[in-house]
Amino acid sequence: MDPKNLLFIMSDEHNPRMLGCAGHSHVKTPNLDALAAAGTRFTAAYTNSPICIPARAAWATGRYVHDIGYWDNALAYDGRVRGWGHHLIDLGFAVESVGKLHYRNETDLTGFSTQRHPMHIMGGIGQVWGSVRDPLPLGNPRGQKMLGETLGPGESKYNIYDRTIADTACEWLEAMAARPADRPWVLYLGFVAPHFPLVVPREYYDMYPVGDLPPMKLRPEDGYERHPWTDIMARFHGTDDALAPDDRKVAQAAYFGLCTYVDAQIGRVLDTLKSSGLAEDTRIVYTSDHGDNVGTRGLWGKSNMYEEAAGIPLMVAGPDVPEGRICKTPVSLVDSYQTILDGVGVDVPDDARNLPGRSWFRLAGESDEPGRIAFSEYHAAGSPSGAFMIRRGRWKYIYYVGFEPELFDLEDDPEETTNLAGDPGAKAHLDAMHAALRGLVDPEAVDRRAKDDQNELIAKFGGPEAAFGTGTKGATPAPV
Repeated sequence: MDPKNLLFIMSDEHNPRMLGCAGHSHVKTPNLDALAAAGTRFTAAYTNSPICIPARAAWATGRYVHDIGYWDNALAYDGRVRGWGHHLIDLGFAVESVGKLHYRNETDLTGFSTQRHPMHIMGGIGQVWGSVRDPLPLGNPRGQKMLGETLGPGESKYNIYDRTIADTACEWLEAMAARPADRPWVLYLGFVAPHFPLVVPREYYDMYPVGDLPPMKLRPEDGYERHPWTDIMARFHGTDDALAPDDRKVAQAAYFGLCTYVDAQIGRVLDTLKSSGLAEDTRIVYTSDHGDNVGTRGLWGKSNMYEEAAGIPLMVAGPDVPEGRICKTPVSLVDSYQTILDGVGVDVPDDARNLPGRSWFRLAGESDEPGRIAFSEYHAAGSPSGAFMIRRGRWKYIYYVGFEPELFDLEDDPEETTNLAGDPGAKAHLDAMHAALRGLVDPEAVDRRAKDDQNELIAKFGGPEAAFGTGTKGATPAPV
């Protein structure tokens, strides 16, 4: 593709269904809707791990988590594995960031020439207690409230941080317009909304009266039975059980409000891109590191392979991108390596040609490839064993080490209500998806390797009991 600037925007924990352009009945996202209309939106996009640090490591390197070993929120990306940023810096590009990266620290050479207001794991160690999985404690050893101490209208430090990110990005774009560069630039923006704590300024909270909210789906109290692996995860965190019914609605309204809040911050940046005269020479990507369950199945946060948590929003726009297109090709964050290089007109280097990704800009301009595979895996807090997912066409397969698998036909059952893994009529599909998974990874071997690495980390901190008291309890503190 012709060289252009690239603005890459990543939110945190944005459920892909909670967009106006995705057809949500309540959530208002006018700026992202406009971006999708001006470009191409992907409807089968996935994280490579539904938790922050592994997802972001896959994004940075274009490699699957089991290939690079950044398993959880205590084993953060440190630049040990080179990524797209390193290659661009070697070529003399400016690769700058504003906002959340969630790597180990700011001083590691992680592929950014400049970091503004970066958020990284607390103290360079993160959630050490979450690495205790072998065996998994019966309950959450820290006893923290995952969603935060308060819910609903207000102003959190995360809200302030996101405004700072937007302010800084607008200033950066205006400065770049005033002194044009001799080659394209890459600017990454890392917003934290709609990640918990579920607190949002009142004007956004009031957009979603609790009495008008849609019902939460697949609730255990309504008769839904969680898969045993998922039930262990839910009981470990205990988030839903700690919420009164009224609090769940407040949390839901706050999450909806945070989706609109981050949309407003993104809108400010996109308006500045246009007013500065840079829009015609800039390609844009919007996505998130993973999704959020928002009460579905009695789950909050991420950490599973259902569409709410493993799915991500994704849209691309700008020069040479088809307008108003919906792309059904399965994609994932590892595609970012090829996408970012392609966006600024750079070829993939020889030592990265075997990576699994493909450019979203290229896929946007081609016919859908439903037979392509998107892959995700989870080896982090609350999980008794590794979970692995592949999406191909209408089929989605989830394999849990030591537990029965799940198979869903997303065309007939988009809400994933009926597990077809035990259905004789679906056996051929089950076998084909299992073979495809085994072609990518040995789940049992990877599960063992992840736990061995985590056990080694825990030993360095003095064992499980010491680890339980180490690292941030919940969300990483905002740096401003």
